Amino acid sequence: MALISSIDSEDDYNHALARLGEILRADVGTPERDERDHLIDLLQAYEEAREDVGLPSVPAAIEFHMRRLGLTPEDLAPLVGSRKAATAVLSGQMDITMPMARALHKYWGIPAEILLQDPPAGQ
Repeated sequence: MALISSIDSEDDYNHALARLGEILRADVGTPERDERDHLIDLLQAYEEAREDVGLPSVPAAIEFHMRRLGLTPEDLAPLVGSRKAATAVLSGQMDITMPMARALHKYWGIPAEILLQDPPAGQ
C-alpha cells in the first residue's frame, strides 16, 4: 500500500481514517507502526486546519446571501430601511437592528445566530 503523504480533501481524510483503522494496533518497530504515527499526524493537521473559525461577520453573511440569491444592494434597502442604510450595513459602518435581523432571517434565510452575534471588539 502506498504511503499517504497528504490529506487535501474530505475523500483523502476518509481514506486515511480507513487506513488508520486497519493499522491502529500495529506493533512497535514495524513499518505499519511508523505509517500509523504518520497518519495520526496528518489527520490531526487536517482536522486543526478545518476547525471552526467562527461566524462570518454580518456584512459578509449578507453579501454571501445576496450572491446566492442573485440580489443587489438595492434589494437590501427595503429590509434595512433605505439605500443609505443598506450601504452603511454592507460597509460595516452600521450595525443591524432587531427588525433588520428579523427581516434578513425571514426573507433571505440568514441564520439568526449570525445576525444576532455581538459586534467585533472595538466597534
